[in-house]
Amino acid sequence: VQLQASGGGLVQAGDSLRLSCAASGRTIYRMGWFRQAPGKEREFVAAINRSGSSISYTDSVKGRFTISRDNDKNTVYLQMNSVKPGDTAVYYCAAYTGTSSTPTYWGQGTLVTVSS
Repeated sequence: VQLQASGGGLVQAGDSLRLSCAASGRTIYRMGWFRQAPGKEREFVAAINRSGSSISYTDSVKGRFTISRDNDKNTVYLQMNSVKPGDTAVYYCAAYTGTSSTPTYWGQGTLVTVSS
């Protein structure tokens, strides 16, 4: 499985940004986004199952970020609204297999920088 993330960039606080992650190689049922800020450990951001019926977010992004997916395009999105400087991080898309609670596959990461 290959995951190709894109959409990162430099934005100002309060702006919006949409990240995309295209998957190839096999059918992925559950996908997610993680992020790693400078000097910090990688943390979970959001996840979605194949049908979109099960979605979860970390508390700090609830109400601001929306995860979605287009199965025809094998792509998962992260719509980021009202971004804050604390959202600055490298964002990684990830794919889960089976019932594992940790991702099996990782994308290469895309940098999001939010200026105040």
